[in-house]
Order: sequence, then structure tokens, then C-alpha cells
Amino acid sequence: MDKSAITTFLVSRLVEAQFPQWADLPVTPVELDGNDNTTFRLGEGMLVRLPSADRYASQVDMEQRWLPILAPHLPLPIPEPLAMGTPAYGYPWQWSIYRWLEGNPASIERIADLGRFATELAKFLAALNRIDPTGGPAPGKHNFFRGGPLTTYDAGTREAIVALANEIDTHAATEVWEAGLEARWSGAPVWLHGDVNATNLLVDDGRLSAVIDFGSSGVGDPACDVTIAWTFFFGESRETFRAQLPVDKATWARGRGWALWKALILLADARSASPDEAFVKGRGYDRERIRRVIDDVIAEHERVA
Repeated sequence: MDKSAITTFLVSRLVEAQFPQWADLPVTPVELDGNDNTTFRLGEGMLVRLPSADRYASQVDMEQRWLPILAPHLPLPIPEPLAMGTPAYGYPWQWSIYRWLEGNPASIERIADLGRFATELAKFLAALNRIDPTGGPAPGKHNFFRGGPLTTYDAGTREAIVALANEIDTHAATEVWEAGLEARWSGAPVWLHGDVNATNLLVDDGRLSAVIDFGSSGVGDPACDVTIAWTFFFGESRETFRAQLPVDKATWARGRGWALWKALILLADARSASPDEAFVKGRGYDRERIRRVIDDVIAEHERVA
């Protein structure tokens, strides 16, 4: 189903038919939508979230089952499922209604104290890691292997490095990547978010107020969750984040690998974008910011190697 076909009219019909108690509430698109799901506000206190492709559909069951279990153990609000809808009117997958969480996607301008923000995020992730992982979903196609080994993306990363030979230091990038591969995970699986980026961190009154979008969460290696150290934090805030996050050097090295992988594939994809295109794949990463991530992970690797 094309994402553009998931319209206000369709969502209103789905809600009216399956949840008549909310049929009179207005349905409005959210200002900043994602790629994996299409989201609408339902009245003042709820939102409707619908997978935009088959590869995201299994995330509905996962969130419905696990978010209520995770929430009591976490120091910040996370999405609260209120209802689960079923396919209808040509929409082919299950979908969810959640309680609305106040706040705006994180940006440097919205944050009053970046060091405090880094500390609060680190404490949230540490609390998530401590939750009993028994029965939690293992890495797989459903969450794009978040929590799995970096080797899953080895071939694609090396292809991107070759493709970017005229834009990056390929030798240094390969060293960072191979260091991440060598820093193997040997610990017990822990809960992880799987997609810790600024668009999934809400800010209200200058502070981190909620963490959303657990579609890629599961149990496994938490290294993928530290990538925000390079994609968002910098300088003292990066050091604060690391100091407050109970991960070892090997996990941090794998985190650099995850950050490098994502930056490389985004930059490789950006080569086909028009020169004046501001963002890549709607994720808020412009070309200069992507290159900065690559430069930062390389510089840090060289500093600690």
C-alpha cells in the first residue's frame, strides 16, 4: 500500500467503524511524520499509528504486547497502547491507537541544557537495559536486526565505502568498521530501543520528556542505541552521555560501527539526490551532518586506537 493512500479520510473511517466511542473526534495529520508508520492525532489526547509497509506490520503486535510491560520500569513516559485496530477499507494491516504524549522532536535549539539531556537519556537507556529480557523479541527482520551483530551489515557497509571513495577516507572508515566487527558482544541479551534518534526523543519545556517509536526494539546487544553519541551529541555532551551510560569499550566501539554504517548508507543514497535537497530520507540528516558523523567516529577511533 502506498503511504500516500493512508489519508485522514481512511483513518476516520477505520476509527468510526472499529472504535465508535471515538468516532466524533477529529483526525489530523501530525506535523512531522516518519517513514515506517503514518501518524495522525485523534482528538486532543490520542494518536493513530499505522504501518506504511508490510515490513513494519509486525511491530504493531510487538508494541502492543511489550510497551505496557516496559513502561513501569522506565524513568520517562513511552507510548501507551489504548487499542489495536484490524485491516479494513483496503488498509491491509493491524494498527494502533496510543495516548498522546506532549513534546516536540529533539533539536539543539529546543534543549535548555544539553548535558542534562544527555544524562537523562543515558539513565533512560540504562534502565531499559536492566529490565528482565525473558521472552523479549530477538533480533531479526522484524526490527532490521537491531541488537544483532554488525556482521549483518558487513557487505553493505563495505560496498558503501567503495562507492564513496571520492568523498571519504576509505582506509580510515574501513579501520573503524573492522574495529567494530572485532569488538564482539559476549554479554547476556538486554532490552534495547533500536532507533534512538532525535525524532524519537520528545522535548517539553527544554527537557527530555518522553521516548517514542519502539518498533525496532528487542533484546540483544545494546550497541546500536549508543549511535546518538555521534549523530546528535558532540563535545562535552557526548562525554557526559558516555560517562552516564554503563557500557564497556567494546560496546562503544560497536556503537561507532553502527553510527558509521548508518552514515555511510545515507551518504551513498544522497549521491542520487538533487544538490538542493535539504534532507535525506526524511530523517533530518543533511549531507554535511552525515559527513560530520563519519569524521567524528573516525577521529575518535584514531584517538583511542
